Amino acid sequence: MTPEERARLTCAVQDVPVDHSRPYGEKTGIFMIKRAANDPSRRIGSIFLNPGGPGLSGVLHGALVKNYLHATVLDRFDVIGFDPRGVARSNPMRCFRTKEEADAVNQGRSPLPRTEEEISSSIRQAKLYTDYCKVNAGPLLNHMSTEAVARDLDIMRESIGEKQLNFVGFSYGTVIGSTYANIFPHRVRAMVLDGNVDAPLRLTNGEENDRQSARGFEIAFDAMLKRCDSVGVAKCAFAGDARSKFEAMRKALAAGPVTLPDGSKVALATLIGRVYGDLYAPSRFGTLAAWLQSVHNALNPSAALALQSTVEPPPPLANQNDRLDIAPQSGTPYTADDSFYGVNCTDKPYLRTNRFWAQTASKWEQESPTFGRYQAASGLMTCPTWPTNNPDRWIGPWDRPTKNPIVLVGNYYDPATQYLFAQRMAKQLGNARLISVDAFGHCILGRSAGTDTAVAKYLLDLTPPADGAVFQPNEQPFA
Repeated sequence: MTPEERARLTCAVQDVPVDHSRPYGEKTGIFMIKRAANDPSRRIGSIFLNPGGPGLSGVLHGALVKNYLHATVLDRFDVIGFDPRGVARSNPMRCFRTKEEADAVNQGRSPLPRTEEEISSSIRQAKLYTDYCKVNAGPLLNHMSTEAVARDLDIMRESIGEKQLNFVGFSYGTVIGSTYANIFPHRVRAMVLDGNVDAPLRLTNGEENDRQSARGFEIAFDAMLKRCDSVGVAKCAFAGDARSKFEAMRKALAAGPVTLPDGSKVALATLIGRVYGDLYAPSRFGTLAAWLQSVHNALNPSAALALQSTVEPPPPLANQNDRLDIAPQSGTPYTADDSFYGVNCTDKPYLRTNRFWAQTASKWEQESPTFGRYQAASGLMTCPTWPTNNPDRWIGPWDRPTKNPIVLVGNYYDPATQYLFAQRMAKQLGNARLISVDAFGHCILGRSAGTDTAVAKYLLDLTPPADGAVFQPNEQPFA
């Protein structure tokens, strides 16, 4: 960041009620950062921004907003990023006192529980995790809902003197935006929601929401493998009947891990976790394909002898001059936060038992063979025992019309929030327009010039995009 950019930034903390039904009760602070407009003489107002998660820092994204919004928008709007309640700099909700406590609980949890022992251990440790949260999380435990965040946002809007809200939300930030638009529809000037969650589904049926989310990853990964084959091995190292190779790899790793030439071991959970994470960013597809080919070669050493490896070596360990090789002393402060589950387990209703987890995970795995079980190991494992009492969550209505259309943006191959979710929200919201992008990856603003221009025009002069508009990304994967 240049000194000029840094000089545009100012910070503040906004006090809000922990419990909005008791406005004069206990307070918590919301940390905000403002990037001042480039041209204050032509300033239109302020745009609030949230990057999603739940649990991602809006302060960090607010400081780097030029990566996401068109320069003409930055000329005429202040942009305010904020860490929602319980996140990062905003009184982080923590379930542990020390790193050792967290490590002890997390050690027994598998990201992909398959055996009876792994399943039993993971369920036991998930319950232990929620027990720690009940003891340590504090007063925010019962007030981490998206509805509470939306009401915080309205207080922030009022505190800076804006009569109406401008908001850009990504991923989970789209839930914040759509919730705000239905609680305070008359206060919305312009709202852009990129990477849309199906908010009504999420807030009424957590299990079905997660099942359909796994399906979104399957759709995106299948499209990636087909694109890989279409461009050929010169551009995608895993090309050559990529789907069959992957299925054989998945079957082989279910029997046990394989060792790569660099000495690293790849288990089935490693494979699924790497693919799951890299699907978020098309810029990582090339490296992912090369890594997949290296795993394939390790499983098929005789066939691999004839091939030149195109695998990029892993980056060196960033271990702070060997200091991370030293075991931490007892009592190391716990510096993470537990807002991800704090929000999800408050917002998303699940059965209040883990008794049927194995059956449900097996069913999801049949429907979504790569990601079904992996997805089930998150919320479906943890939230049934989450210790919330009477959560203050918004469950509708969702169709209250705003004066100006809400602009939704959806990628065809978004893994985390599949395109179908954006289509649903376009119908469910009271007044919305959908921009579609023929793109991979999660969210798109900053990576599609046509989309960025259409969004800028809307934010600046309230001209919504044409109904049914379709744009291209700046770059397709494997280009």
